[in-house]
Amino acid sequence: METIFGHYTMKTFIATISLCLLLLFHASEQQKFDDFCSKFVNGYKALNLPELDLSYVIGLERIGSADALQKQLEFFKSIQAELANYKPGKLSPSQKTDYALIAYETKLNLEHLALEQDWLKHKPAQIPAGGIITIPNGKAWYAYLLKRWVDADVTPDQIYQFGLTEVSRVQKHIEAVRAETGLREDAFYKHLNDSSFFEKDPGQVQQAFEHTKSVVYGNLSKLFNDTSIPPLKIEKGAAKQLAQTPGYYNNDTFYYNLFDKPYNKRQFDWLFIHEAVPGHHYQLSIVAQTKTSEVQKLFFYAGFAEGWAAYTEELGKQLGAYQTPYEELGKWEWDIVRSVRVPLDVGLNYYGWTDAQALAFWKKNIRNQDDIALREIARMRRWPAQVVTYKYGALQILHWKEELQKKQGKNFNIRDFHSRVLDHGSLPLFLVRENVFR
Repeated sequence: METIFGHYTMKTFIATISLCLLLLFHASEQQKFDDFCSKFVNGYKALNLPELDLSYVIGLERIGSADALQKQLEFFKSIQAELANYKPGKLSPSQKTDYALIAYETKLNLEHLALEQDWLKHKPAQIPAGGIITIPNGKAWYAYLLKRWVDADVTPDQIYQFGLTEVSRVQKHIEAVRAETGLREDAFYKHLNDSSFFEKDPGQVQQAFEHTKSVVYGNLSKLFNDTSIPPLKIEKGAAKQLAQTPGYYNNDTFYYNLFDKPYNKRQFDWLFIHEAVPGHHYQLSIVAQTKTSEVQKLFFYAGFAEGWAAYTEELGKQLGAYQTPYEELGKWEWDIVRSVRVPLDVGLNYYGWTDAQALAFWKKNIRNQDDIALREIARMRRWPAQVVTYKYGALQILHWKEELQKKQGKNFNIRDFHSRVLDHGSLPLFLVRENVFR
């Protein structure tokens, strides 16, 4: 017995020592990686890289000198080389996120720097303002900006086809609403311009949004675990430069824009949901409560933020909104604009469509909104790729939800799903997906 016990003890001892050595090795590797992350954060901040701008012209104007680009290139190449020294499997969960973020941002910045260096070699005397396709290497620039804006490795051709699919999906929803009203097509679209759908009195508009707020807040716990968010104010917007949008969110305040035209009542529900709760105000409140690393604090991902806000509009009925077919229609009326803008954006900025071609595509797919067509076309020429963020991000989240519902069946919990999407801060979509299916 002593021999067997002694043999067993020796095996256990050796196994324990081996485990301790392995843990010490991993701890050492993790400390090295923490030091590397600190180096990345300090080096990245020292570069003073300009933020991504909506306007491609402003973005090009901000490109630094050849020496500045060389300094950036050396930094990101050195980071790329050092990343190869670490294996994600030996890192802690939070370190794995930092590893993925550093790898993702390094790859994108190296791609961007190659474009910038080429720009300096072929820079025209004046930056063409007719769209990014009119600048040297414009197609490559658009392909890069598309990836940067939507936070995903996508191609213009993929996004164009995605957009066409979305146009068809949303048109079916609009047709379903029309059928519910019992009106024929022409009568239906004529009725949408009836004066009963529009409100001139600011007090009534304010009251309508306050009502939507009360309804949504009353149902929030049905869909979300965390309902402790900062107070939200609702105010009439005063910034006339933003008058072309029905509303916006900033600093714990939802602003609705009521200037020279009456307010469309069909916008009350979906707009509050998108801009306020559970859209931007809710999401940013959760981000503010989330503990994130110094690496993650460097970045903000618009594809995730705008995608989330657009996704929440799909929750309207569960939140007690969209009580009438026309209130639901308001969501789809804006969604068809967003959907059509996706292939339009690729057409204008990558395929080289003229304004006439773009307008024809718009009119073919959207009824009753010709008044904003030229404005939106001009916007897409000035701000390439940005409009894609809403639809692409929203559909990723919808698809993840559908996938989990099929996988988990009766065990699917919508509150837990939303927590998985939001509770890790601002991340590119591929990392959000990992958290959802972890």
